[in-house]
Order: sequence, then C-alpha cells, then structure tokens
Amino acid sequence: MRLWVLIFNTGSDTEGIYTLLVGGKNTVVAFADEDDAIRYSGLLEAQDFLCPTVEQIDEQEIVEFCEGAGYELSIVQSGELAIPPEQNVEKTDWNPDGDEEENAPAIEDSAIEMMRRRLEGLL
Repeated sequence: MRLWVLIFNTGSDTEGIYTLLVGGKNTVVAFADEDDAIRYSGLLEAQDFLCPTVEQIDEQEIVEFCEGAGYELSIVQSGELAIPPEQNVEKTDWNPDGDEEENAPAIEDSAIEMMRRRLEGLL
C-alpha cells in the first residue's frame, strides 16, 4: 500500500519527516490519501509552521523506518479528519540549516540516512 508523508527540505542532506509527540514518543503521521496529506500540509502552513512537501512512500518502507528510528506510526485513513495540534513544539528536533548537534544520537543519523536513500529510490 502506498502512503503519503510530510517531508521538510526535500532532496537535501537535511530532510526531516513530520511527527507528532504522542505520549512522549515521536509518531510519524502518514496518510492513506494524497488529498488528505495535502490538506494537512496546508493547515500546518496556515499555522505559520514550516511548509512540508507531500511525498509518496511504500507502507513497508515507512514501517521499517519507524522501527529503526524508534518512532511510532499513525496512518490517517482516507476521509478521516486529521487536524494539526494548535500548539507546536518550541524547538524541533529537525535543523533546516543542517548543523548537527554534538549530542545527537547516532541512531537518528542512520535512520535519517536510511529514509533519504529510500526517498531517493522513489525518484
């Protein structure tokens, strides 16, 4: 099954994937319907949040990515109403300038690299 996810800084070394913090865990939000993903992206932009790009990905790939990175996965089914939270985190884990923090866990780097390679493979 194909899903759509929200990616920041697409095609660069500093790509990031949209997640929600649910119960203290990062949860990747994926959409079964492209239109729902586009709508959600627009809602984020309307909240003055960073504007993500909607990217298609195979369900198995995103499941493997989440398992490797220690993230949860939430799939918004077609027609299901998903609305971004009113408040966003003050500081994101993602750095659009690509400056790596000295204390960043190695697993996050490898998970991001794995996701980047998979996304490049879709092109």
